Amino acid sequence: MTWVDWAALALFFICWLGYAPILKFVGRHGGSLNDDMTHVRQVWMAAMTHREMKLVDSQLMGHSINSASFFASTNLLLIAAVGGILFGGESALQGFAAVGAENVPIKILEAKLALVLICLTRGFLDFIWALRQMNYTLALIGAAPEIHHKTDRKAFGEAAAELLNPALSSFSQGVRGYYFALAAAAWLFGPLWLALGVASSFGLLIYRQEASPAARAVRNARRLLGE
Repeated sequence: MTWVDWAALALFFICWLGYAPILKFVGRHGGSLNDDMTHVRQVWMAAMTHREMKLVDSQLMGHSINSASFFASTNLLLIAAVGGILFGGESALQGFAAVGAENVPIKILEAKLALVLICLTRGFLDFIWALRQMNYTLALIGAAPEIHHKTDRKAFGEAAAELLNPALSSFSQGVRGYYFALAAAAWLFGPLWLALGVASSFGLLIYRQEASPAARAVRNARRLLGE
C-alpha cells in the first residue's frame, strides 16, 4: 500500500473509533441529538412509572425491538455476502476484482474487503447487544410498580432509563456502522475515495446530530420538558 492508503486508513480509524469523543467535543456547548434523546428517554421512563396502563410503553418498545431485529438481519446478510467473497477463494476474489478493481493486488483487495467486514461485524454485535438490552427494558416495564404500590417509582424509572439509554445507544452505533462500512467500501476505488467517503460520512453524522431539523426539534422538546 502507498502512503496515501495509510493516511486515508488512519483518517478512517480516527473518525470511526473517535466519533463519540469528537461528537462530545463538538457539542460541548449546545449538546447533541444523542444527549437530548437521553434526557427525553429518562422523562419517558419516569412518566411510565406513573401510568396505570403500560400498554403504550410496551408497544413503543416492541417497535424499537422490531427495528433492531430488521437491521440485525440485514446486517447479517451483508456480512454473509462480503464474507462469501473474502473467503470464497482466489476465483471469487478475481471475479469480484473484474467488476471494477482489476488493478488491485489480491492481498490488498482482501484487506479492503476485510475492513468492510469488520465494520459490518461490529455493527451486527451492536444490534445484538441492543436487542438484549431492549428485552431487559421491556421486562422492567412489565415489572413497573402499580400506582397504589409503595415502591419508589422515581428510582425505578431512573433504573429503567439507565438500561434503555445504553440499549438505544448500541442501536445507534449499529446504524452508524453502515455509514462507515460504505466509506470502507469506497476504498475499493482508491485511497482518495476512502478519504472522501470517511469525510462525507463523518460530516453527515455530525450534521444530523447538531444541526438537522430532527436535532433542533428534539432540542426544543427537551427544553419544554425541562432539565
